[in-house]
Amino acid sequence: MSKLEELIAELCPNGVEFRKLGDIGQVKMCKRILKSQTNTIGGIPFYKIGTFGGEANSFISKGLYEEYKEKYSYPKIGEILISAAGTIGRTVVYDGEPAYYQDSNIVWLSHNESDVLNTFLRYCYELKPWSISSGGTIPRLYNDNILKAKIPVPPLEVQREIVRILDSFTLLTAELTAELTAELTARKKQYEYYRDDLLKFDHSIPMVTLGDVATVTKLAGFEFTNYVNYSDEGQIIALRGLNVKNGKLDLTDVKYIDNSDLSKLSRSKLHIGDMIFTYVGTIGQVALIDKEDKYYLAPNVALIRSTTDKLIPEYMRYYFQSGQFWHTQINRLLQSSSMKNIPMEKIRKFKLPLPPIETQKRLVKILDNFDAICSDLNIGLPAEIEARQKQYEFYRDVLLTFAETGNIIAQTDRQTDRQTDRQTDRQTDRQTEHN
Repeated sequence: MSKLEELIAELCPNGVEFRKLGDIGQVKMCKRILKSQTNTIGGIPFYKIGTFGGEANSFISKGLYEEYKEKYSYPKIGEILISAAGTIGRTVVYDGEPAYYQDSNIVWLSHNESDVLNTFLRYCYELKPWSISSGGTIPRLYNDNILKAKIPVPPLEVQREIVRILDSFTLLTAELTAELTAELTARKKQYEYYRDDLLKFDHSIPMVTLGDVATVTKLAGFEFTNYVNYSDEGQIIALRGLNVKNGKLDLTDVKYIDNSDLSKLSRSKLHIGDMIFTYVGTIGQVALIDKEDKYYLAPNVALIRSTTDKLIPEYMRYYFQSGQFWHTQINRLLQSSSMKNIPMEKIRKFKLPLPPIETQKRLVKILDNFDAICSDLNIGLPAEIEARQKQYEFYRDVLLTFAETGNIIAQTDRQTDRQTDRQTDRQTDRQTEHN
């Protein structure tokens, strides 16, 4: 029997009481700060919608901070602040560092820890037990919603043990996430290093101007205005800048143009082997077209189509992602002007080495293999991180619902121990490999 099972059997064998947060404490807010009282230079960090739980981008003076902290409500160290608008329910433990919080966006429950621990409350808040009002343009968590929300309130000894278990899960999940993220970053850097090394050529390889070996064009403004009609359903996709990421097409958010006058858009129709290039906003992203009769250009994305059998599109795509291309052409071009875009005539003047066609094919084959490995990592490692987070959320929910006691709790405790053991084994294996 686990320690938590023993505590439940001894202190609350018949379940626990659910209490309203309003019966536990009072919802508090800081005094409202006006926009005219903030600045973007520095001082005391000021948190509002969009920055809560992250980095502050607004500040108030130290004098105003001290004045408002003295006169009005202010959180105590260890109390939990809750985002009441925007990303509703995001929580932050106030650590005592000087900071100020927007009253209409962030609230906290002030209470006596004699019967409910702040650390236990934080985990209860993650379950978001409150209802959300959406009467205005931005959904909000009003004070009344918080005060009416109910949470389980077991004896303090049980709360402490649940917090200990969940803290262990949180720590292990964070450590594993950090390891997997570091692994992914290392593999990406390794890939980029070998890609850039493979695409370095000596002076025996001729440099050609892009406009001499490829067509470079874009969707004209009048074409978009007169002939393009966006819709959320269809078969024909207009590729926008957000659809081009990390050398590939990203079709998670697309606009369809089936109802457009496609007969007037033949110049912007994309074919297999065409490369697209983002020239506004996020500049320099590229991808290759892999299907016929599927894609057209949207604004801010250029078409680059090879016009010679001496240039393989796949080779061109890899070279456009290389460090040397970015250092010598994209970055230099952007740094030499205040442009937020690259005109077509500038793109046509890009230089690229043109090795023999057999060399291009060999390089593409090698880089395709590297890319496949990195793609597997890009899918596998984030999926592992997400799985660990879901595992944590599952056991957190089991511990905090109190729908049952006994076996489920015991399994949770044992799962924590097993996860700890696996983490230790992984670290030992990696250390052994390193040595």
